[in-house]
Amino acid sequence: MYKNKSSNGKNNLCGGKISILRKQLTPKVSQRALADKLQLKGIDLDKNAIQRIECGKRFVTDIELKALAQILNTTADQLLNDEQ
Repeated sequence: MYKNKSSNGKNNLCGGKISILRKQLTPKVSQRALADKLQLKGIDLDKNAIQRIECGKRFVTDIELKALAQILNTTADQLLNDEQ
């Protein structure tokens, strides 16, 4: 059976972890600032897309996941890990 949502009904596994790690960056990074950093890496996302990713309403591509991991100083595996 095809499955495109996580067990909690969200469209991605990494949104909550992205939110936590973004807020832990020093200095604290806003959703807009994260979108700006992604755009510098060639990933065309805006603040609204970041907001939708963090609340699980938007899918995340592998290319976006890789760039997010680099900016958040972590790995894609850590972002996909279910443990907080």
